[in-house]
Amino acid sequence: MSKHHSSKSNADRSIFIGFLILMLWLPLPLGSNRPWAWAIMEIWIFSLALAWLWGFLRGYLSLTPVFSKAKPILILFLLWLFYIAFQCISLPFSLVEWLSPEAAYMHTLAATQSIPPTTATLSVDPHITTVSLLKSISYILLFILTLLLVNRRKRLRWLAYTLVFSGLFQAVYGGLMTLSGMEYGFFHEKIYYLEVATGTFVNRNHLAGYLEMCLAIGIGLLIAQLSDSTSKTWRQHLRSVVDWLLSDKMRLRLYLVVMVIALVLTRSRMGNTSFFASMLIAGIIGLMLSRHATRATVILLVSLIVIDMLIVGAWFGIDKVAQRLQQTSFAAETRDEVDVYTLPYWQDYLWVGSGLGSFPVVFPRYRQQDVRQFFDHAHNDYLEFGAETGIIGLLLVGSSVILSLFIALLAQYRRRDPLCRGIAFSAVMSITAILIHSSVDFNLQIPANAATFMVILAMAWIAYFLRSHKQHRHRRKSTVSKLIDRERESHSPPAGPPT
Repeated sequence: MSKHHSSKSNADRSIFIGFLILMLWLPLPLGSNRPWAWAIMEIWIFSLALAWLWGFLRGYLSLTPVFSKAKPILILFLLWLFYIAFQCISLPFSLVEWLSPEAAYMHTLAATQSIPPTTATLSVDPHITTVSLLKSISYILLFILTLLLVNRRKRLRWLAYTLVFSGLFQAVYGGLMTLSGMEYGFFHEKIYYLEVATGTFVNRNHLAGYLEMCLAIGIGLLIAQLSDSTSKTWRQHLRSVVDWLLSDKMRLRLYLVVMVIALVLTRSRMGNTSFFASMLIAGIIGLMLSRHATRATVILLVSLIVIDMLIVGAWFGIDKVAQRLQQTSFAAETRDEVDVYTLPYWQDYLWVGSGLGSFPVVFPRYRQQDVRQFFDHAHNDYLEFGAETGIIGLLLVGSSVILSLFIALLAQYRRRDPLCRGIAFSAVMSITAILIHSSVDFNLQIPANAATFMVILAMAWIAYFLRSHKQHRHRRKSTVSKLIDRERESHSPPAGPPT
């Protein structure tokens, strides 16, 4: 019995450690936004999933209650995978003509002979859609692994701190490169985005998107550690201040300050806007939903906005971000033309899309002479997902995000556990920030950011359905009692004949 328990514990712990290391690795190689980098990500995730499945089949591992409760979003994700696979498979040409006339026309143009093909795919480029399908499978497996591995409050805290430390490294590295003038990315000298922080990402906006999520996790952890103790005398007040300065909360607060500095140094207009807007929105929602809001929570949220914007921003150039916002004009921007030309592209592939990942193949047919450079992504995740997967795909993706946001809001309203409430706040803030930022950028097309976002969606479900400390202790006591009863029954002498 003890040997089996030890094997189960070792298998579970090893997979979880590999999972945490993966979360640290993902942003390092240019945000995993290169074929070799996302291939490593996929192999890593598939290996962790196979290791967990092997442990499950051997009886070492088991499904968690959170996994069982997350069936609605798992069904949505499964439908998404079937839908993208449907875009890749060969169908009768007449069916493709009925579902997507424009895709049928594109396949006709690509045919080597004048005779129309007998079969075709809904995707105009089935190869690139297959590559995107593999990414989608890895993202969803990562979501499932989060539900299966983060089965205790301690592990939820470990995962949250891993994301905070990953964001802190990106902030320190990006800040040092910018302030020192060395300007190195991931083992290469930067060519673009000089004098702004990019960390190990290529694009400053993608570092900003990653920092938004890590900052949200850190703020949630800070909220989870707050207490509302009142000091009656000046000695008690002084003692509480000293205790706070020497506590983990102070170190975490400093980590957040460093990340805010790096966010300001990215000079990303929507990155900074979405961070402060999401913090304000999540704070207001949190105070409205909270039945146990403390004075310390209100003070923290106000200090985060005031201190970070006025003091940190004044020292490290938030005025330059504001200047960029003031100087923004449609005449100087190209991304708005890309969005405008993506609309007729989407109209031609309205319901089923041109195939996930096919934007760089299809968009050149729709751009005009005022857009000469090559665009591999639309600077708008909504338009890109809509054009590539149609209304059907956009509804599937959007429903999964909105459902997770709703679960996070429920966790904030119903849960009493401070950690779960703090993580729920983090999920609300992260989702809000990415939803705002996605209107002008393509963070969800970057593997590191998309994978991190999927983990945060899973953390919303964990925050709502994870057993509290009292429930876990009660369940453990009942399990021990059952084992003791079984042990007594096995050692008790057989009953004698009736007298």
